Amino acid sequence: MDSGLKNRRLCVIIPTYNNAKTVRRVIEDVKRYCSHVIVVNDGSTDDTVAVLENLPPEVEVVGYQQNKGKGHALVTGFRHAVGMGFTHAITIDADGQHFADDIPLLTGAMDKNPDGIIVGCRNLTEENMPRQNTFANKFSNFWFRLQTGCPLSDTQSGYRLYTLASLRGLNLITSRYEAELELLVFAAWAGVRVTSVPVRVYYPPADERVSHFRPVYDFVRISILNTVLCAAALVYGYPRMMVRGIKRMMV
Repeated sequence: MDSGLKNRRLCVIIPTYNNAKTVRRVIEDVKRYCSHVIVVNDGSTDDTVAVLENLPPEVEVVGYQQNKGKGHALVTGFRHAVGMGFTHAITIDADGQHFADDIPLLTGAMDKNPDGIIVGCRNLTEENMPRQNTFANKFSNFWFRLQTGCPLSDTQSGYRLYTLASLRGLNLITSRYEAELELLVFAAWAGVRVTSVPVRVYYPPADERVSHFRPVYDFVRISILNTVLCAAALVYGYPRMMVRGIKRMMV
């Protein structure tokens, strides 16, 4: 375990939905770097429940019967982490695409951005990276920069480190896949510093991949969300960032 984590109130949150084949390995890999793990079962209908029932008792498992979406699962995990006294949380996907040994990269970046959000940015040209995912990501990256003025190369990455205090008062519009983009936009408007570090990614061949991304449906949802966020940026986001900038100049 990274000795640098011992004095930090940090946990790892793993939202899962029908990841019975991979979630246990992800948990075991994560526990080599952080002993505090919270798994959120987002209404899985496969053997995920059986897998989670056989985990070591120190792994905290929360969940509900009906699938409510990744955004809802993350909020559930964040609230549980705050209730347990944690100040920071790393989120990592349960499908095995992320490498747990990149956790020290995120915690190292936290030293320079202790009150913000650090995003683990993937290489979008990686072998086997689904083309539709790459397009949706670049699409979201463009709108995120337009809405916040912040450049970020992977707004869709689920591998992140959050300062939990920075999430207070942020109310999500959506509860599913696109909620992670929405969370970043609202955080940036609130003055939370969003930075990034490069991380590795593994995408198995198409016939072995378990993905809950629905290209047409999710792209439409992202498009609708970005339309709403652009309108909100004009009347709320930009003015708030402008006022904050003026205050900094006056100090």
